[in-house]
Amino acid sequence: MIVMEPLPGIRIRRLRLAGIDRSYDVNFTIAQQVRSLSVIAGAFSSGKTAVLEFIAYGLGAKRHPRHQEVLRRVRSCLLEVELSGEPHVIERSVGEPSKVAFVRRGTLDSRPASKGESRPIDPAGAPESLSALLLGHCKLEGVQLREAPTSRESRTDPLSFRDLMWLAFLPNERVADKNFLFENDYMRKHKLRQVVDVVFGVHDDRAVELGQRIRELGGRLTQARSELAAARSFVQEQAPTAVTHGEAVSLPLTYEQELADITSQLQALDQAAQAGTAFAAQLRREHQQAARNSRRAASVLRDCETQIARLMPLRAQYADDLLKLGMLGEAQQLFDPLSVTTCPACLNRLPTPPTAADGQCSMCNHDLPDADGALALGAADTSNQAEGNRVNVAAEIRSTKARLKEITNYIEDLDEALATLKLQAEEAAVVEEQAAAALDEATSPSVSPFLVARDDLHRRREQVLRLIDQAESTARLQEGLAKRAAVVERHEAQIARLKEELEQLGDATYDRDRVIAQVSSRYGDLLREWRYPKLSQPFIKPDLTPFVRGEPYQEASSGARTLLTLAWQLAVFEIAVETGAAHPGFLMIDSPQKNLGHGVGTLDAVIADAVAIDDFYHHLSVWLADRGTKAQLIIVDNSPPLLAEGSVVVRYSRNEDQPPYGLIEDETSAELGEARQ
Repeated sequence: MIVMEPLPGIRIRRLRLAGIDRSYDVNFTIAQQVRSLSVIAGAFSSGKTAVLEFIAYGLGAKRHPRHQEVLRRVRSCLLEVELSGEPHVIERSVGEPSKVAFVRRGTLDSRPASKGESRPIDPAGAPESLSALLLGHCKLEGVQLREAPTSRESRTDPLSFRDLMWLAFLPNERVADKNFLFENDYMRKHKLRQVVDVVFGVHDDRAVELGQRIRELGGRLTQARSELAAARSFVQEQAPTAVTHGEAVSLPLTYEQELADITSQLQALDQAAQAGTAFAAQLRREHQQAARNSRRAASVLRDCETQIARLMPLRAQYADDLLKLGMLGEAQQLFDPLSVTTCPACLNRLPTPPTAADGQCSMCNHDLPDADGALALGAADTSNQAEGNRVNVAAEIRSTKARLKEITNYIEDLDEALATLKLQAEEAAVVEEQAAAALDEATSPSVSPFLVARDDLHRRREQVLRLIDQAESTARLQEGLAKRAAVVERHEAQIARLKEELEQLGDATYDRDRVIAQVSSRYGDLLREWRYPKLSQPFIKPDLTPFVRGEPYQEASSGARTLLTLAWQLAVFEIAVETGAAHPGFLMIDSPQKNLGHGVGTLDAVIADAVAIDDFYHHLSVWLADRGTKAQLIIVDNSPPLLAEGSVVVRYSRNEDQPPYGLIEDETSAELGEARQ
């Protein structure tokens, strides 16, 4: 039996922008297989470019599109990809660019095959980073780039997948740009050359670099083996069956089927029991009515007892108040509330108490009509205020006695009713017991067999649930073992491949010249196939600069630069795929008709008249037909020709009457206007 090795590299399957109420999907598959050519068509400003930018964001780009409709509607970006042929989902939050990506096996619509693992975006060189994972599937994990390419003592930086995206994503701003190869940025220009050399395996110090990668992967392999051995020891103690023969432990379907059967039997049993005891419906109603009467009588009894318990302290309080009022009345008769013996001004003792003499007060000489002799508090003050200051004890005593009598009478009434209520509650409870006994006596012969069967089914159900829980626990333990074993196998395969590559390593300079010659030849073939006007001397220099007519690409017109940059990007991609180089295997191109009559930019009439975009798409269809699943192209084009109509995966109209309006299809022009207002 021939075992097919997984195809290395990355393929884009689906993009999903998840919002609060809905999601926005772009599908790059057909019949569950990745399309070799996918075209995203539609009007300007409809979100076509954002699709490519979100794909790059899912693969580790630092930023994502920040259009207002995106920030309002989207909460996370989910990218379904194939990593070496196995489906994975990469998820990153939208808003503030996330620092972490979550990666899990499976597809967007399938139940997760494993728990998602956290992968930091930076630093890219960390073994647990997203970049390291993606580079590992491109056969480039652990590659180091020298900061100064001409110096052997130069410090090195790890290759990032963002660097590799220069060869996998041609954005609109680089198409026809005079700074296409980062000529204005010395460090990026030399890093791009290093990335190309690394992809084709022809960079300087290749042998030293391979040796370093083998040693680094060897250390990781040793650590991975130790972790696998420790995990196996732990699992052996917890669940020995999880490590038997290395076979995957899955949840037996018989358990789920048995659980479903038990559930259906319980439902059927309940229905049969209900049907078998239908004759006792009248007894049930009588029992329910007796139960209600019993609860009502008990409630009334509790209310009566509660009221008596609350009124008894109140009656005692009134009796105590009545006693105090009696004492107050007696005190007013026995004692003078005021006996003035001290002068209030000088505080010296008065020789005689205040008296009323000749109609005047002896202390203040105030006229006191109808007063004579010794003075007491308020004795000479007949005003309303003085009268109000004195407590009318007799009135208070009468009022208190009346309230005390009312409370006493009410308590006595409650006491008399309490005995009757207790008797009624006891009688209602007895009636309920008799109704329950009658119901049990009538239904027991019919219900007892069902109860026995129901108890048996419940015991079986609990047993099956325990078995399912054990199987799931064992599966989780083995899943952890499988992940660690896969890491060990991946490191072993990488080391074996690097050792084989090291043995077959030839002269890097010769190999690089050969690769540049192949890319340069393909570059010229593409321009000829696209009918580039007055084509002569098309080639690519060793520093990767494309030339035509003896001049570098910067000297060409805007439309001509579009063709030159497209030809350069495609030549590198095609040669990498054909030679099995360490390229991701996909290429995204934004606006291939820029400056050729469509897209943003100045129309170049000479090039637009001479070049048909059909030739561009015809070449792609012919070349991809021989590649199978080894290559994937995703093109963003405003108006692709009829030749590419079968490859259009989505077309955004920017017309409310022709959905989809755009990538965020429920954000139409009317809704945007309302949001701005």
